[in-house]
Amino acid sequence: MAEDSEDSLTQRAQLLLKALIENYIRDGQPVGSRTLSRDSGLSLSSATIRNVMADLETLGFVASPHTSAGRVPTNKGYRFFVDTLLKLKPPAQGEVEEIERRLTADAADGRSLVQSVSQMLSSFTHMAGLVTLPNPHYVALSQIEFVALSENRVLAIMVMDNREVQNRVVQLERHYPQEELRRAANYLNEAFSGRSLPDVRAMLLAQLRDTQQHMNQLMQDAIQVAQKVFEKEPGERVEYVMAGETNLMGFAELSNVDRLRRLFEAFNEKHDILRLLDSCLHADGIQIFIGQESGYPILDEVSVVTSPYLIDNQVVGVVGIIGPTRMAYERVIPIVDVTAKLLGLALNTRK
Repeated sequence: MAEDSEDSLTQRAQLLLKALIENYIRDGQPVGSRTLSRDSGLSLSSATIRNVMADLETLGFVASPHTSAGRVPTNKGYRFFVDTLLKLKPPAQGEVEEIERRLTADAADGRSLVQSVSQMLSSFTHMAGLVTLPNPHYVALSQIEFVALSENRVLAIMVMDNREVQNRVVQLERHYPQEELRRAANYLNEAFSGRSLPDVRAMLLAQLRDTQQHMNQLMQDAIQVAQKVFEKEPGERVEYVMAGETNLMGFAELSNVDRLRRLFEAFNEKHDILRLLDSCLHADGIQIFIGQESGYPILDEVSVVTSPYLIDNQVVGVVGIIGPTRMAYERVIPIVDVTAKLLGLALNTRK
């Protein structure tokens, strides 16, 4: 075996690998020894470069397409490049200002805000942008009101984080006149306003364990209604908004019709992507999945870059990009990171 090993590539091999990957990301064509000799900044013969490339291929960092003498990076090569060789490029000042402007000017509704952010990410990167809605575990109740409906049903109108309105119809065991519902809402607003939904549920359980003697009728009525309203829904989980999926059709390596169909089906069904995003919510910092690293076969041909956004120093969602493995990581990673930080700042400002 030549001088290079998987654990410790020589500086020469690293520089040639870096030049190859940067060329391939830019042009999408297999890279030959002549191009590497020109772009690597090394005074090496073509024969020496070919020997180093052969070693890198043996180690699994590059591959030779059947139709060309040049080489292309493998997912293992991309991973080494991202972890060891990559020099990040901060977003342009104009891009940062545009993100701040859009976050400031956009509607207060949480879904509208994340939709705007996903569209910005797609526009800046020409890939698919995605943003999860704030995790409901960290959304605080600002106010609740009730409207009596027919057949012992009640419409609960909840304002979350002073900006997003959620409606829920619940079935109660008896009829509650509107005046009783008004008093119950007043009690609940005083007791639970500013609390996250898990906190509200925990406090309700604690109060339900209290003896009836310690509760007046108003408290009993309010707790009975609230128990129904704040029951945890079986399907409650992270949601995401995606924009720019059709941008992926512009990349030759993703243009296979069957591959695109399966990828778009995954976007539509969401199951695998939601599980991947769920894992990102519980991880630290920026996450980069290159090809098979995601663990989901439908994403084997793409890379996913995510960064968390925070409300009150709690991770409540993630911002991300889905694109080909041949993406400009040095630009995409900082764009995703900055966008996540600015989104969290905007959400904290609106609280």
